[in-house]
Amino acid sequence: MSTCTSASRHLDEPLAGTAATARTWLLIEQSGPWGAKALTSSHLDPALGRALEAAADGTGVRIALIRRPGRHADCGDSAERHVYAAHTTPGNVWLHSATTCAPEQVLDLDFAALGMGDPHTFDAVLQGRPHTDDPLALVCTNGKRDRCCALLGRPLATELSSSGVEGVWEVTHLGGHRFSPTLLVLPYGYAYGRAESHAVKEVLQGVGEGRVVVEGCRGRSTWERPGQAAELAVRTAAGEHSADALTVVRTEGAAPRWEVTVTHTDGRLWRVIVAQGASLPPRPESCGSPLGSPARMDVVAVRELTTTAFAVPC
Repeated sequence: MSTCTSASRHLDEPLAGTAATARTWLLIEQSGPWGAKALTSSHLDPALGRALEAAADGTGVRIALIRRPGRHADCGDSAERHVYAAHTTPGNVWLHSATTCAPEQVLDLDFAALGMGDPHTFDAVLQGRPHTDDPLALVCTNGKRDRCCALLGRPLATELSSSGVEGVWEVTHLGGHRFSPTLLVLPYGYAYGRAESHAVKEVLQGVGEGRVVVEGCRGRSTWERPGQAAELAVRTAAGEHSADALTVVRTEGAAPRWEVTVTHTDGRLWRVIVAQGASLPPRPESCGSPLGSPARMDVVAVRELTTTAFAVPC
């Protein structure tokens, strides 16, 4: 049976520039089954889910539900839940964790502050603290959104967990079903597609050392999609693997063409031309959806600049 994933893989659809966009991720543990829109169709109070969606809107915070890998019987919730917040902007990357028996406490967070990279509200409201354990590996497994996420994501999450990889969680939605299994790694916020267990272990080892594995990477969620593609192109051109070495400082233009400026912590600059194209021939973006031509981010040129060339006249 053909799936959106098999079609995308067969057509060798590029991964770069396809990650979900979020400066800050807020993750709430919720056991049991999830619906397609998990914040309002799970054992989480739907009124709370709607309130969380409204609170996060426009703040740069993206909320997702997480659960431990394994079978998910329709049973009651455990009293204590894990909550994580992660900010992914270079120069201010952090991951904090907390536990709560009252998920409605999350509504007391200052979402605007979280989106701007301030963790104090998370720590004050939830008694949060910096997460000092292994990085988080979030595997999308929500089969109610797309069957590929369940068929491919759940076995990956289970295999990683059973092999002793710490920090593995199932997550409700990372976008890009056709790239399943999809993975998000925090705190840096790099997303991956068509993930396999051995590759994920390499990615997580790199994260622990402050490095980025470019192979299979969809982009850093911090940036909009043209910036994601541009940053990965600069990493490849410069052979740069340090996670926080590069920053997207400017994106000019609009679809279908952008000029993206990427800077290095050592002062180097690059101008990257990114063009939006249509993926052809048509393919389903999700299982059961009609054939379409998903937008793709094509890097047309990568040029290193001098600081003089980048300077803006007074």
